[in-house]
Amino acid sequence: MIELNFKKTADGLIPAIAQDDESGKVLMLAYVNKTAWLRTLETGEAHYWSRSRQEIWHKGGTSGHVQVVKEILVDCDEDTIIYKVEQKGDAACHKGYQSCFYRKVEGTTLQEIAEKVFDPKDVY
Repeated sequence: MIELNFKKTADGLIPAIAQDDESGKVLMLAYVNKTAWLRTLETGEAHYWSRSRQEIWHKGGTSGHVQVVKEILVDCDEDTIIYKVEQKGDAACHKGYQSCFYRKVEGTTLQEIAEKVFDPKDVY
């Protein structure tokens, strides 16, 4: 079994970056605990720990925008992972964008650099 370093943080969470397997575009950053990690390995679909809901979160379980994991990269300290995924549906972002990184810093403001691909009111 692959052992990640969940003991490095007090809450037992490690960062997980979701990256589009084909384009290389960073889709989102979330966190996994040991249970989410094991479910991802078992199912082949991304599972995370929802810090706001304090529960395991199957990405796309509600929206249908599932992330099929094609490859997993582990950093040298075994405390950060990258899920290279096939993003099903239109988007990874719950606000309706393809990527959660849809804004950039422009001086002292945030400028949107992407278009919404769905209306969250229609999905959630």
